[in-house]
Amino acid sequence: MRVYIIIPAHNEEKYIHSTLASLCNQTILPDKILVVNDNSTDKTEEIIRSYIAKNKFLNILNISSSGEHIPGSKVINAFNAGLNELDENYDIICKFDADLIFPENYIETIISYFKKDDRIGLVGGFCFIDKNGEWTLENLTNEDHVRGALKAYRKNCFKDIGGLKTSMGWDTVDELLAQYHNWQIVTDKKLKVKHLKPTGKTYNKKAKYKQGEAFYRLRYGLIITIIASLKLALLKRKPLFFLDYIKGYFQAKKANLPFLVSEKEGEFIRKLRWKKMKEKLL
Repeated sequence: MRVYIIIPAHNEEKYIHSTLASLCNQTILPDKILVVNDNSTDKTEEIIRSYIAKNKFLNILNISSSGEHIPGSKVINAFNAGLNELDENYDIICKFDADLIFPENYIETIISYFKKDDRIGLVGGFCFIDKNGEWTLENLTNEDHVRGALKAYRKNCFKDIGGLKTSMGWDTVDELLAQYHNWQIVTDKKLKVKHLKPTGKTYNKKAKYKQGEAFYRLRYGLIITIIASLKLALLKRKPLFFLDYIKGYFQAKKANLPFLVSEKEGEFIRKLRWKKMKEKLL
C-alpha cells in the first residue's frame, strides 16, 4: 500500500529532526513525505532540507500564513496546502505533527491493519509525554480516539468524510463522520509515540473558547456539551476551563456560526455520543 505523509511545521527546529529521523528509519518506508513549512523563522527549513538531501521520498513546501496559532485552523490549512501539491496515487494518507518520535514499526503496523480489514478507515497509536524522565500516556481522550497528532486514513474513508475541517474539533468530526459512513477506527496501545511538545503549548489566548465553539458546530447540543466540557476540563486538570468551553459554546450559538456537519449527521453524532456514555455508565 502506498503511504503519503503530510507534516505541517511551524518553528519546529527543536523537534523536527527527531520526527524525520524516526520516519526515515521505518521498517517500511513511506512513499512520500511532504513537510509543509508554514512561515517558520528558525532553522526548521534548514533541518528539513538536510533530510531531503538523503531521502528521495521527502520534500518540502514553503507557505506563508499567519503566525497566530489558533487550534484547528493554521495546522489544517497547512495540511490542505500540502494535500493540493500531492497526486492521488496513495492508499493511505497521514497527517502527522512535527514533534513526534515514531517507533520503527509504526508504518508497517498501520499498513497491516488496513490490509487486514477493508472496513478499517482510520488507524493510530498513542501519544506519550515526558514526565520527570518517564514517558507517560498523554491522557486527554478516550482510548478509542486517534489523536490529531498522528492520523492515518484509508483513501476511501478520507474521501467519504470530505477531508479535514479547518476548525477546532477537526480531529473529532473526522472520526464521527467516519463512523457515520460505516468505517471502523483502530487504536493500537503497542504503538507508543513520543510527543515532544505537550498539546496546546503554543495555543494563544483566543483558543480557550474554541473547544466550546467546536462542540456547538458539531451539533452536540447543550447537555452533551456540558458533559463533554466537564470531562475534558477534568482530564486537563484545569476545572475552570469548563467555564471557557461553555462560554465558547454560547458565543458560537449567538454568532450563529456555521455547523461542521449536516442535520442528519448531527443526529447520528448525538445518538452515538449518548450510546457511548450509557455504555460507560453501565
